Amino acid sequence: MSKDKKKESNPKKELSEWQKRNQEYLKKKAEEEAALAEEKEKEKQARMGKNSKSLEESKKSSSDSDQNETVPDEESSEKEEKSKKDDPKVKEEKKKKKEKPEKPAKPKIAPVHIWRAVSILVPSVLVLLLSVYLLTPLSTIKNIDVKGNSNTQADDIKQASGIQDSDYTLALLLDKETYAERIKSNHWIESAKIDYQFPTNFTIEVKEFDIVGYYVSGEEYYPILSSGTVESTPVNRLNLPETYLTVTFNDEQQVKELITGLSTISEDIKSQIQKIELAPSKATADLLKITMLDTDEVLVPLSELSKKLPYYSKIKPQLAEPSVVDMEAGAYSYTIADKLIEEAEEKAKQEAKEAEKKKQEEEKKKQEEQGNQNQTSQQSQSR
Repeated sequence: MSKDKKKESNPKKELSEWQKRNQEYLKKKAEEEAALAEEKEKEKQARMGKNSKSLEESKKSSSDSDQNETVPDEESSEKEEKSKKDDPKVKEEKKKKKEKPEKPAKPKIAPVHIWRAVSILVPSVLVLLLSVYLLTPLSTIKNIDVKGNSNTQADDIKQASGIQDSDYTLALLLDKETYAERIKSNHWIESAKIDYQFPTNFTIEVKEFDIVGYYVSGEEYYPILSSGTVESTPVNRLNLPETYLTVTFNDEQQVKELITGLSTISEDIKSQIQKIELAPSKATADLLKITMLDTDEVLVPLSELSKKLPYYSKIKPQLAEPSVVDMEAGAYSYTIADKLIEEAEEKAKQEAKEAEKKKQEEEKKKQEEQGNQNQTSQQSQSR
C-alpha cells in the first residue's frame, strides 16, 4: 500500500510540446548519424574489394556507389532541413533577421561635386602655404651678383637698383624689369637686366657706356662717356690708354653735340684725332680746332661736324706735309708753316696797332695835362 501511495503521490510530469519535438529531433539526428556511418563503412569495404577488378567494373561500382551515396545524402539533407525548420532556435534566428532593418546603401558622390571641392581646396591650400612663407625670414633671402661692370662698383649698382634687404624675394622676381630700369639712373650704365636662378639667386648684368675721350682741366683727366656725360671724378693718369682723345671744354650741351657728331664719323678718322678745342672766329662762334696725331689741324664748325669732317679722309692723301684743313666756309688747306708765317704777320700787325693805339693815348694824355695846366694858370692870374 505504501508503494502504491508513493507512486500516486509522485506522478510523472508531462513533457511540453517543445521538449517532445526536441527529443524527436535528437532521436532522428542520432539515427541519421548512425546510417551515415554505416554507409561510409560499406563504401570503404566496397572500394577495397573492387581494386583488383577491371576498369569497367570499377567504373560501374563507382557509379553505383555514387548513386548510393547521393540517395542517403539527399535524404539526410532533407531531414536536416526539416529538423532545422522545426527547430525553435532556428525560427527565432529567422525572426530576428527579419526584424533587423537593412542598412541603406551609401549614395555615390557625383564627379561634379568632387571637382568643385578640389577647385576650392587647392587654391585655399596654396594661399595658406604662401601666407606662411611670407611670414617667415625665408621670404626675404636674396643672393645678388653683379656682372659686366668695370668702371662702377657693385654696391653702387645695387644701390641704384633700389633693392633692399627687407624686400620680398617674390616681389623682386615678379618686378625684375622695374628694378633693372632703376639701375640706369647711374650715369655709367647704358642697359641692365636681372636674371633669376632657383631658389634665391639673382644676377644683375649691366652694360656700361664707352669712354669716348677725356676732358682735360690742368693736370686732371675726366672721362667723357658715349652718352655725352662728363664724369665728375678724374682718373689716374697711369690708367689712361696709350692713345686717347682730349677735349678742352666741358659745356654740357656742346659736349653732347660733339659726341653725337662723332658717333656718325668712321672709326678710321676718330682714331686719328688727338685733341679737340674751341677756336671761335668772328663768323663762327662754335668753330672747332681738331688736332690729329700726325699734327694736321682741321677747322670745322661744331654744328656741321658730322657733315664736313668725313671729307678729311679725301683731302689727307693730297697733303705733302703737316697742314691746316679749313672747313669753316668751304674746304681748302694750307701748310702749318704758312699758317705760322700768317700768324706771325697777324701778330706783328696786332702789335703795331697796339703800339699806335698806345702812342695816341699817351699824346691825348699829354694834351689833357697841358690843358689842365693852362686852366690853373689862368685861374691864378684872375685872382
